Amino acid sequence: MMKLKINDTVKITIGKDKGREGKIEKIMPKEAKIIVPGVNMYKKHVKGIGETKAGIYDIPRPLSLGKVALICPKCKKITRVGFKFAGSQKVRVCKKCGKEIDTK
Repeated sequence: MMKLKINDTVKITIGKDKGREGKIEKIMPKEAKIIVPGVNMYKKHVKGIGETKAGIYDIPRPLSLGKVALICPKCKKITRVGFKFAGSQKVRVCKKCGKEIDTK
């Protein structure tokens, strides 16, 4: 089970976008990277071929998991993620407030 999931709110802790927040759009577990829209943006020069228009486009680049920290939806603080068993299910837990992160 991964510590971060799609639609989790994260805060960037290292790099040019330090301090910015956003929701996770895509997770790449084999590469240990995530994509957060509007964060880690780079320009790509595209040549027009057929239907595609030429121009300079902003694209989000993947961020390493080590550069982000989860924001707990309950206490609104940056936190680490722990795990515990609730019945037969494994759930994520905030290390600061102790409440479950996963809400069904």
